Amino acid sequence: MVFNSLTFIAFFACVLALHSLPLPWTTRKINLLIASYVFYMAWNPPFVILLWISTVVDWYAAQGLVKAQRQRARHAWMLLSVVANLGMLGYFKYGQFLLDNFSALMASLGVVYQPPHADIVLPVGISFYTFATLSYTLDVYLRRAKPARNFLDYALFVTFFPHLVAGPIMRPTELVPQFAQPRRASADQLRFGLALMTLGLFNKVVLADSFLANVAEKIYDVDKIPGALDAWTATLAFSGQIFCDFAGYSTTAIGAAMCLGFAMPDNFRFPYAAVGFSDFWRRWHITLSSWLRDYLYIPLGGNRHGERRTYAALMATMLLGGLWHGANWTFVVWGGLHGLYLAAERVLRTRFRGYRPGPAAFVALGLLTYLLVNLTWVFFRAKTFGKAWSVLGGMLGQHAAAKPILAMFSLISVAAIVAGIVATHWLMRERTLESVVTRTPAVALSVVWALMAFAIVIAQGEGSAFIYFQF
Repeated sequence: MVFNSLTFIAFFACVLALHSLPLPWTTRKINLLIASYVFYMAWNPPFVILLWISTVVDWYAAQGLVKAQRQRARHAWMLLSVVANLGMLGYFKYGQFLLDNFSALMASLGVVYQPPHADIVLPVGISFYTFATLSYTLDVYLRRAKPARNFLDYALFVTFFPHLVAGPIMRPTELVPQFAQPRRASADQLRFGLALMTLGLFNKVVLADSFLANVAEKIYDVDKIPGALDAWTATLAFSGQIFCDFAGYSTTAIGAAMCLGFAMPDNFRFPYAAVGFSDFWRRWHITLSSWLRDYLYIPLGGNRHGERRTYAALMATMLLGGLWHGANWTFVVWGGLHGLYLAAERVLRTRFRGYRPGPAAFVALGLLTYLLVNLTWVFFRAKTFGKAWSVLGGMLGQHAAAKPILAMFSLISVAAIVAGIVATHWLMRERTLESVVTRTPAVALSVVWALMAFAIVIAQGEGSAFIYFQF
């Protein structure tokens, strides 16, 4: 079930109605748990078994961690959680990838090995809920948090449908305490939640799907060699598409949770106005970057053991972060480029420690950041290195004789939409959506809301899945 479908609208209306009934709080939580399982099973019912396994294993692992008297026993419970979660993730997400690469390695050594095609189906959201449940047991192991008081609250934390399949990646300390007391949205929360859902769906259905996705596909999914204008337009289109698609999902999820009376953290803070790459990762997919920082970068040493160790931890974190996004070496290169950017930024900040850019230089550095981010998007979007080199060659002007591929309308629409996105991010760089809404007249808000809702309806989307569902 996808947010941008009539099925979800009917589903959410039923959930909202049930949650608003004067029922005992435990009954309403059970309703939410059942609804979350229905939401997930709408894709492929058997895969709910994996969700149950992850939930049960981590629940008992956390209980075992609390009761264990010896450090060896605590290690064993922690390893059980890590092996169970990463084992499922490794098999379903990376099984075929590992087989293919092992076969290629054997071939390079002169050994002919053709493993049978495993035909492994990737369960929707497995990367997200395994990270959420892992954070639960790791926090208990590190004594950062105590286990949930009852299984219902923990199970609902894992399966709560707004964040289940594509985040934000929730921590138990952020959501479990909210299940302790009865919650129902106030009138203001309901209005703002519905407005956020409308904004998120507008980003997805109207901007990402109707205007930007087709332009990227015409360059990245065909065999034609693009010229500079086509290559840059398609890459800029994808930069807008992936933001509108993923931020659209997160915004819709946060809005849906708010309509039910729950709060979830921001996942995007206008990232295309970032100045530098550490700033970018404080604004892009915030819950993933903070997860990688807390559970990977810092345990690897962080910045506490000298420069070499810091750079090694930084590169390892970004390479694994790239691999988390997909079982393809192009994602590893994408993560590696961001690792190099962050390392180079760290070197420059150390060398020019006292430098404070003026307004013009500040904006120029922000635009340079956005330009370099777009170069990494080529590897994120391209399915093969051949296509990535082809697009990069076009962007660098190496295909001067290439025939135009994109129509003038596509060029103009992408330029207008992407310029609008970047300008909006700069305008909102130091602001929050809540503060702007508070200061805007109700009539103007109502008009904008109605126009977005109207655009969603006339876009007549096909309910295409969000990009991050594949991760």
